[in-house]
Amino acid sequence: MNGDDDAALVVAWQGGDREAGKRLFERHYPGVARFFRNKVGAAEQDLIQRTFLACVEGLPRLRGAASFRSYLFAIAYKVLCKHFARLRRDRGRAEADVDLETETAHGLASPTQILAGREEQKLLLAALRRLPVDYQVALELHYWEGMTAAELGEVLDLPLGTAKTRIRRGRELLEELMATLADSKELLESTRANLEVWARQLRAQVLGDG
Repeated sequence: MNGDDDAALVVAWQGGDREAGKRLFERHYPGVARFFRNKVGAAEQDLIQRTFLACVEGLPRLRGAASFRSYLFAIAYKVLCKHFARLRRDRGRAEADVDLETETAHGLASPTQILAGREEQKLLLAALRRLPVDYQVALELHYWEGMTAAELGEVLDLPLGTAKTRIRRGRELLEELMATLADSKELLESTRANLEVWARQLRAQVLGDG
């Protein structure tokens, strides 16, 4: 086994090797930061800290068969859900009112400003922010973090078939939103035709790293 892979680092960390834990955090911090940046705005750093704290607290329950990345993003998703529930409560609405299959991050919070360079990237970003949160999460994890439907199912606690449907339906909703938001047919077609390319390029810009 490669001593630098996640599974080996988790075992070492569980055995008391703090350096292994540090390496895991450094490796996965950018992905967790991307996860929150396009959804929560000013609360981003607090939610990142909550996620990693919960990760440390749950470490003894993590077994070798589990993917550390899936485990970490599952925590991030739960932290995000609780954050949106608190926002609703603070606005005088019951936490139970939050339905992330219909609610959008655009409506619940003010996402951190991301500077997209190309018009296609701007269109994609605007559409992502207007997707219901659960579909936004699915597409960003799929396109930005390269997660398969099986990995997404682990993160969101969904059966494989439901995870596949979440990605497919998210893509359909995304294209519908882009059609509504696009300034021209040419821009829409360019974005649709090269969606994965624009998604990868936008991923690099989410943290301002290129």
